[in-house]
Amino acid sequence: MRFSIARRFKIFMSITMIFLLCGLVSVVTRGFNLGVDFTGGTLIDLKFSKAVSVSSVRDVMDKYDLGNSIIQLETSEGAAASNSVLIRTGIIDDVKRASLLGGLENDLGSYEIKRIEKVGATIGGELVKQALLAILLSWVMMIIYVSFRFEIRFAVAAVLALVIDVCVTLSYFSFLQLELDSSFVAALLTIVGFSVNSTIVIFDRIRENLKTHRRNESMTELVDNSVWQCMTRSLYTSLTTLFSIVAILVYGGPTIKNFALAMFVGFSSGIYTSVLLAAPIWQFFKERFKTA
Repeated sequence: MRFSIARRFKIFMSITMIFLLCGLVSVVTRGFNLGVDFTGGTLIDLKFSKAVSVSSVRDVMDKYDLGNSIIQLETSEGAAASNSVLIRTGIIDDVKRASLLGGLENDLGSYEIKRIEKVGATIGGELVKQALLAILLSWVMMIIYVSFRFEIRFAVAAVLALVIDVCVTLSYFSFLQLELDSSFVAALLTIVGFSVNSTIVIFDRIRENLKTHRRNESMTELVDNSVWQCMTRSLYTSLTTLFSIVAILVYGGPTIKNFALAMFVGFSSGIYTSVLLAAPIWQFFKERFKTA
């Protein structure tokens, strides 16, 4: 059933602001659950007498609440098992490490310890700053490009929609205290690219409809018509993308579960902002800051 999206803009924006406010409270009070890539941890390099698989090692790690550890096999391409295993866990004390090593020996057989050492964060403060700089730079470049192809109000509306998508994803992970690792940064950058693509399609339709805009047609009607004209395309492309992400989330395994979940939350938010918020935001700026 077709309804006016532009006339319900205040409702959609109010819902969004309430969620983002709750997210901000969560970030301030609870922070984030930073993974091994950000905090550093313990590196355990083992050589088993019998070949083991990643899943069998992870089953043992789960017993010690270390199922999210990074597990790598030193094996030839395509092999599912290996004698040599590299395990990267969070920071654990000597007692827990001894229990873990004992559990691995009981369940998977004897092994030789090649090395055990504490390691620093793969992503240090400097690299985190670079990741944030990359996101901010992408927003600035989008503003420049969209302003050149459309106008500044389209650009600001598009970037505001992207900011909401990123904040929603961060809020979700803070709410549930899901682990953030290096793949999460990659997911955020992918979300930014996906969201702006759907938004630009709608903005292009608005620009085309402005050329044939009738005097008896209000700006609200023009925005609604433009969004609904793109609705089928937006839903089809977005849902097919979400289907792929759900498949990764279900069958991808625990190693990339948080990456897939970040993509799912961000892409879902991207659909919401592209269809329900971006065009009304542009209308708000156009009516508030009219050019001479």
